[in-house]
Amino acid sequence: MKTKPGQIFNPRFLLILITVIIPIFFSSCSSTKKIRNQNINKVLDTARSYRGTPYRFGGTTRSGIDCSALIYYSFQPAGINMPRTSEAQSKMGKKVNGKSLSKGDLVFFSTGKSPRKVSHAGIVTDTSRGRIIFIHSSTSLGVTEDNLDNSYWSKAFRFGRRIL
Repeated sequence: MKTKPGQIFNPRFLLILITVIIPIFFSSCSSTKKIRNQNINKVLDTARSYRGTPYRFGGTTRSGIDCSALIYYSFQPAGINMPRTSEAQSKMGKKVNGKSLSKGDLVFFSTGKSPRKVSHAGIVTDTSRGRIIFIHSSTSLGVTEDNLDNSYWSKAFRFGRRIL
């Protein structure tokens, strides 16, 4: 199949290119989203398996765990090695504002005396119906899920981070 003078591509070649290459491109995007969603589900399933575990400062086991250890262990099944402290975790990934948070994102709080220092963290588990639910290790309730709209958490909220 020859091209006519002035033609860059043979029309049949262009048709084949469009019908073969474009579907491959778009299927790779959907498979990337599928893998991302699978990893998010692994993270959330692991975090939820700790529900009811009591809070323990510096704790790293099911007999007592702190917020950063919950994140540290929850991301391992997705093949992601997180730092061990919430301060160090707050520097990972891409910063996300509160309105753009989605499942699997990390949320960071300043609950101590210093209003700028990150002292607590959690993982977003749900963003449906206009609310943001996150799982964390609470000093009073242990590993539990809370609403970011709660007055305590909304005042202490600083920012989110997207790891996956």
